[in-house]
Amino acid sequence: MALSYTRKQGQYLAFIYYYTLINRRAPAEADLQKYFRVTAPSVHQIIKTLEREHLICRIPGQGRSITLNLPKVQLPELEPVDDE
Repeated sequence: MALSYTRKQGQYLAFIYYYTLINRRAPAEADLQKYFRVTAPSVHQIIKTLEREHLICRIPGQGRSITLNLPKVQLPELEPVDDE
């Protein structure tokens, strides 16, 4: 089965999965920004891309509403973020 996402997108998807599993709610964009050590616009852009590719769903105007459209078996393992 071919992956329908890039390596970077896969890491965001895996983070969303594990964050939701542990915290019982979806991550906010600020949580993604903190974990991946990127800017807010970068996170927003990748979230929009994941949604456009139908890999996630969101409810407009509602925070922490990200849900995955993929089962766990189609997600990569979450890799630690490199300390640079």
